[in-house]
Amino acid sequence: MGHVTIAALKTEEELLEAFPIMSQLRTHLDEKEYLELVYESEAKERYQLLGLRDNGVLKALIGFKPMITLYYGRSLWVCDLVTDNSARSHGYGEQLLSYVEKWSKEHHYESIALSSGIQRTDAHRFYEEKMDYRKVSYVFKKQF
Repeated sequence: MGHVTIAALKTEEELLEAFPIMSQLRTHLDEKEYLELVYESEAKERYQLLGLRDNGVLKALIGFKPMITLYYGRSLWVCDLVTDNSARSHGYGEQLLSYVEKWSKEHHYESIALSSGIQRTDAHRFYEEKMDYRKVSYVFKKQF
């Protein structure tokens, strides 16, 4: 690991650079829909997409948004967390999640929540064992 930086991805060029990594997690999205959803969620939901670069090369992404619910209170919802397949097991996910945890505390949020696909057992182990997250509920979805 070289010089690591974490910064918001704002320009269309940066978002397009991130698409090949994001598409490893969000396989159902094409580039056009991805851009539309990022722009809409930024405008309406205060979504932020951060990129982690190692020696200038984009390696991992985290997308999150503030959320207020009666269950979680003032919290941050991690919508997306993905490391490029070729860069796994270098601590990038841990660095991004730790960065967002720090950001959350600095902005007076009480907790961070996320959901993870049932099949993603390695991710679950990471969240629970490495990052000290607890399973607190199931997420249900109905597609229309």
